[in-house]
Amino acid sequence: MGHLLSVSISKKVVLKYHFSKGLPAVEADATQLRQVVMNLIVNASEAIGERSGVISVTVGLAHCDAEYLKGCLGADQLQEGDYVYLEVADTGQGIEAADLSRIFDPFFSTKFTGRGLGLAAVLGIVRGHRGGIKVYSESGKGTTFKLLFPASESSASKLEVKPAISVKYKASGKILLADDEETIRNLGQRILQAAGFEVITAADGREAIEKFAAAMASVDLVILDLTMPHFDGEGCFRELRKLRPGVKVILSSGYNEQDIVDRFAGKGLAGFIQKPYTSSELLAKIREVLEK
Repeated sequence: MGHLLSVSISKKVVLKYHFSKGLPAVEADATQLRQVVMNLIVNASEAIGERSGVISVTVGLAHCDAEYLKGCLGADQLQEGDYVYLEVADTGQGIEAADLSRIFDPFFSTKFTGRGLGLAAVLGIVRGHRGGIKVYSESGKGTTFKLLFPASESSASKLEVKPAISVKYKASGKILLADDEETIRNLGQRILQAAGFEVITAADGREAIEKFAAAMASVDLVILDLTMPHFDGEGCFRELRKLRPGVKVILSSGYNEQDIVDRFAGKGLAGFIQKPYTSSELLAKIREVLEK
């Protein structure tokens, strides 16, 4: 995820990695953990703001006794033992003491809404992996999130890695990218333009429909986020197909691919890509759809 993370944060922020060697495996959903990491890194960058700062990502192993685990969110399900921890620390503005107890509440935010997963979802994913979270923060001195995952006695199995799409891939055409997350829009626009595409962006479903209608004849492909304000991806997809029945649409979401495929079966969806995706995965999916 290194490249994806580096282009998702302020250019004034330095990412530092500290990875212990020889760690045991954890039993986890890789996609959900990538979502958690992305959310914590983007939040850390926003906490630093326009100033220079550092985000440190540390992965290690710790033996946690019952007393230590009492201070964790999700402590009720944690048992004494070995935990692999993921720690994200920033040199940002810190969290006010009055807010610290509320940051994992659904819909709570000190920023405007519509950014990332939200810490409530992060906590839900960690709890779903039988883990816990500790938060250390002081106003003006930064914040550290420490996520604990039970160490597994089994060895990690090697994943079959799909070969990355050639960097020589040069494309042409026009793509409409609709996503309510500014980070995703900016990152996607840079990836697509570097590949040779002309890109139109939209921040919600209503804007996507308006921009598609204005440039309908020249749009080769639409990439839609499933969850957007005003018009979600599903409603937007229906409207786009009314305007131009043959338009190719790729849906993007953090949801499971099979759930989306079942939901859109027989409706003419051209493809699906699961968030968070790499530049190689995005371009490979676009190439696959356009060359059908």
